[in-house]
Amino acid sequence: MIGEITTLAEHLTPVALIGAGGIGKTAIALAVLHRDRIKQRFGENRRFIRCDQFPATLAHLLNRLSKVIGAGIENPRDVTSLCPFLSSTEMIIVLDNAESILDPQGTEAAEIYDSVEELSQLPTISLCITSRISTIPPGCETFEVPTLSMDAACRAFYHIYRYDKRSDLVNNIVEQLDFHPLSITLLATVAHQNKWNTKRLTREWERRRINVLQTRHKKGLAATIELSLASPLFQELGPAARELLGIIAFFPQGVNEDNLDWLFPTISNGSDIFDGFCVLSLAYRSSGFITMLAPLRDYLRPEDPKSSPLLCAAKEHYFARMSVIINPDKPSFRESQWIISEDVNVEHLLDVFTSIDANSDGVWDACANFLEHLNWHKKRLTILGLKIEGLPDDHHLKPCCLIRLSRLFHSVGDYVEQKRLLTHTLKLSREQGSDDQVAWTLVSLSDTNRLLHLPKEGIEQAKEALGICERLDDTLGQAQCLMKLAFILHHDRQLDAAEEAASRSIGLVPEKGNKSLVGQSHYILGHISRSKGEMEKAIHHYEIALGTASSLNWQDLSFSVHYCLAELFLDQRRFDDAHAHIKQAKSHTSRCAYNLGRAMELQANIWYGQRRLEEARSEALCAIDVYEKLGAANDVEDCKKILRDVQKN
Repeated sequence: MIGEITTLAEHLTPVALIGAGGIGKTAIALAVLHRDRIKQRFGENRRFIRCDQFPATLAHLLNRLSKVIGAGIENPRDVTSLCPFLSSTEMIIVLDNAESILDPQGTEAAEIYDSVEELSQLPTISLCITSRISTIPPGCETFEVPTLSMDAACRAFYHIYRYDKRSDLVNNIVEQLDFHPLSITLLATVAHQNKWNTKRLTREWERRRINVLQTRHKKGLAATIELSLASPLFQELGPAARELLGIIAFFPQGVNEDNLDWLFPTISNGSDIFDGFCVLSLAYRSSGFITMLAPLRDYLRPEDPKSSPLLCAAKEHYFARMSVIINPDKPSFRESQWIISEDVNVEHLLDVFTSIDANSDGVWDACANFLEHLNWHKKRLTILGLKIEGLPDDHHLKPCCLIRLSRLFHSVGDYVEQKRLLTHTLKLSREQGSDDQVAWTLVSLSDTNRLLHLPKEGIEQAKEALGICERLDDTLGQAQCLMKLAFILHHDRQLDAAEEAASRSIGLVPEKGNKSLVGQSHYILGHISRSKGEMEKAIHHYEIALGTASSLNWQDLSFSVHYCLAELFLDQRRFDDAHAHIKQAKSHTSRCAYNLGRAMELQANIWYGQRRLEEARSEALCAIDVYEKLGAANDVEDCKKILRDVQKN
């Protein structure tokens, strides 16, 4: 960037450096000003003006300009009156911290802006502006100043700090500071002044966070941030602006721009306020979110989230949005996919409020709903697991949270952990006398035991669940139990009994609605037919299931059916068809890393079947990488077997 700006300056092209406080704008401008090429080009005619050191009036700006360039004109009326001197020689002028005079809400903002624009257009002047706001003359080449790279950040840190050797501990803190130059400089200065080793520095950072960034001369990040908050432009944003900044700071992802209306219904000019934050470089746009650098987040985040009415209202809006029933047959199923982009924010919200408002049923209801959203739309584990297990066993929402947590372990292939959670859930549900909760837990346990190759235990659980649903006269519950019973009977090679159970399940479902249950029953009927050697019949059932999945936009079922069809065609050595279906299966794995691993493993087997050994090896290695990140040890071993087979050939 410095090289590019230097070239523009040599050609007298006006430049503006825009960015948050402490991002390094002044340092870049000074580096350009002192480069040999600039010295040779302009000699002594290199001028630097700190715009925050005089009142934001046109008279003060012109007086300072006259004095710095040596014009000797007292109280110039305008830039034109300085033109004879400005035009007499080429010079480079830096207007540093220009936001203090270019703030559009300033009392003489228009006059100052016009004068700076006139200055930028003079043919003998190379103007460089540094500013936190993007209100700059239109002819300027604008540079949004980025944060440092890891290497540059570490070099900056160790240039100041010299009491210990390089350490990953420092790298970690620098990364947490979002590579913000001023924060890194302050951190290094504090550590140097106190003669801390890296272990002590790490302890102080973990204990005090942003409060550690203040030197013995009282220079700190707080002053830089407060300077931005004191600007007329920020004050003009209204009384809610400071609290809204705190909400951006609270959420790890920031605030989704598409959600402003429903998150802040009482803020009529929300879009204008958030635009103002970006103009002031207090926040920036990233992938549809308004977010901010980590040091600003640490400073602006509310110490007590419950003390912020707007944050508490946003919390309730999130909770209400998560309360919809998630069922592939319902319109709310597609609507609930908003969680895919917001999961980190919601997880953090719940992590905080399950700690500070642990006695609220609403918080734990929302927690259970969040787990359900993850299970359907973004399968992954969550930091909320320990808090859920830490609930007292007599808490009436603990079984609901546990069963939904168990499904996430299923989604990453950890069936042992899933069974542990479900066994605990079953005990609590029986103690609470909740028959429907007992039935659902038994159904889930049955399916888990199938995956753990314990069919006898699973069959008994599915039958017990079926009996409870019959006693409760729950027709759909019976259909669900029969469908799961069919799965585990098939696993136990009781094919006729499995077929009867799946057919009974379809028969219990009403003609309208609940297509998802019918689709799953046809899916298991495809398995059964395949096991009986009835391949055309199997393909027929799989295609019905696939049609259901497509109509519901149900990614999980679409993946499963394509995966099974790929297996079927691999068995028949119809490699082109197998490749086509595994490709389709992979297209439905964006929300489940474990399924991606399974698809890669099967793809490796397809390549191996064709004796395309290098492709098989490459795909197996990719699958191992996915499984290792998920901790799926058994699946890793299965892939290693493929590699051994490849090696033998």
